[in-house]
Order: sequence, then C-alpha cells, then structure tokens
Amino acid sequence: MTTTRFRRAALAFAGVVVLPLALTACSGDDGKDNKDSKDSKDSAASAAAPQESESTTDDAASAGDQPFGTACASVPASGAGSFDGMSKDPVATAASHNPDLSTLVTAVRKAGLVDTLNNARNITVFAPTNDAFAKIPKADLDKVLSDKATLTKILTYHVVGERLAPARLASGTYPTLEKSTLTTAGSGESYTVNNSAKVVCGNVSTSNATVHIIDTVLMPKM
Repeated sequence: MTTTRFRRAALAFAGVVVLPLALTACSGDDGKDNKDSKDSKDSAASAAAPQESESTTDDAASAGDQPFGTACASVPASGAGSFDGMSKDPVATAASHNPDLSTLVTAVRKAGLVDTLNNARNITVFAPTNDAFAKIPKADLDKVLSDKATLTKILTYHVVGERLAPARLASGTYPTLEKSTLTTAGSGESYTVNNSAKVVCGNVSTSNATVHIIDTVLMPKM
C-alpha cells in the first residue's frame, strides 16, 4: 500500500515537472519564430536606413562645397571663367578667366607672382575685385603698380598657406605669405576679412586653391 502511494506521488511529481518544461520548450520555439520574424523586419529596415543617411550626408556636403555670395551671379555659367572651368586651372590662370578680377591679374603679373601662385599647393587667396581696386585713388594705385616691392607685399598679404573652407572664416587668425596675419569673422554666407573687406563670392575652387573674392584691397602694415 505504501509502495503504491509512493509510486503515484512520484508520477504526479514527474508530471508537474515535465509539463512546465514542455510548455517552456514550446514557448521558446514560438519566441524564436517571433524573434526571427522581428529580426528579419529589423534587417530590412536597417538595410534601407544607411542609404537614406548617406544620401542626406552627401547632399549636405555638396551644398557646403558650393560658392556663395551676391557677386557669384556675375560669374559666367560656362567656359574657362565659370566655376567648373576655374576648378580645372591653377589659381592665377583661373583668375585670368574671370572678368571681375582683371586688375588683380594685372597686378599679379607686374609683381611676377604668376608662377608662385600657380605652383603653390592648397592655398587660400582673398581676391579683390576690380571695384575693390577702384576704391584706391588712381594716382596711388598707379604708384603701387609701378613699385614691385610694395606691390608684392600687398598681394602676398592676400594669400594664406592652407585652404580655408567657409566654416573656418567664422573666427580665425591666419598667417599670410607676406609673413604677417589677417583675421576673419562672420557666419552663414556673411564674412569679413580684417573687419573691413567683405567676402562677395566665397568658396570658389581652383585646382590648387580656394578663392574668396572680396570687395576691398587688404593692406598690410608697411
């Protein structure tokens, strides 16, 4: 009698133990199926997400690489003087194709700096427009253009020995080829150099330089 009761109790205990294990196993299989389904959906979503992110990043980078400023509208849409054309030439050559920089190009030639600028690597040129040179009284300008040493000092003051993207113009002090420094300030599409010259067409690329076209000639200490 005692033995029979013991066997019945043992069988009942075994049933209690086995049933939860069986339920757990079934639940584990269902969970695995659900997890596989969820993982599959997540993988599909993840596959699409990077493409959208990369596209957005590329668009933002492209937008940041474009020239900006009111004077950019006067740059030819095609040909050697266009933004695309200028990007293929070294900086002195590229400037010679831009009608608004003809006085600067004449000055660079008189100073004998064409080869210096064209052979430089990764520089920034703050390029005064013809109107910028026109702010200087004609007698004074003629005098400077005939004085190679003074002209060289002024022109090399407009050159920085590294490429300066627009973001770096926000607040900076940079050494120039003339051996002194210039300062930049601003934000967005509004920047000044030495608190006087305004960038009127910035971020123009040539094969060896970044050009920021300005409305005033910069003057180093003489």
